[in-house]
Amino acid sequence: MQGINDFILAAAGQPWVLFLVLACCLIDGFFPPIPSESVVVGLSAVSGSSGVPNIWMLGFMAALGAFAGDNIAYIIGSRIGTQRWRWMRRQRMQGAFRWAGKELRRRAASLIMVARFIPIGRVAVNLTAGATHFNHRRFVLLTAASALLWASYSVVLGYFFGVWFEHNHLLGAVIAIVVAVILGIVIDRIISKVRGAAPLDGKNIPEQDAPPPPTV
Repeated sequence: MQGINDFILAAAGQPWVLFLVLACCLIDGFFPPIPSESVVVGLSAVSGSSGVPNIWMLGFMAALGAFAGDNIAYIIGSRIGTQRWRWMRRQRMQGAFRWAGKELRRRAASLIMVARFIPIGRVAVNLTAGATHFNHRRFVLLTAASALLWASYSVVLGYFFGVWFEHNHLLGAVIAIVVAVILGIVIDRIISKVRGAAPLDGKNIPEQDAPPPPTV
């Protein structure tokens, strides 16, 4: 265990770690399998317990990557729509796209802000916003705010558990990641219940009530 902790500490202190965070957060904006939350929260926990990487730079790179990824997704949606690749055509993703298109017309600001915290939800909303030609200037402003909020939340959450488990970097990171995943699910369910809408992850959306997926 001590060897693992030493390895984590040594890796976290390397400059390339911050660029890894930037890349993960950027790609996660349009490709959901990339675990950007886990990377940011885990490294924040290590920062809280060891002081590396620099917590301010970590938050900045996470926010920058999230903002860039969301806007790349918008551009992808505007250019190719939401059915070009196989993973887009899966039932779960198509359900999320249909729901996102309907909700963007109703409550775009709150949807874009909340969707940033739900992996599949944010990809669906970002791509659909581009495919439906949602006002790009407004989208940029909303995603800037949502990226900053998401990065701050992820860094503070991880840092808290890092400080709590100061002498065990691995345990602090693991617990922080688990809590982040649970909170993400809880946020999704609470928002869905308050809004009276289907969850942002695209599950259980009735086919007959959903509008056709947007095309360009």
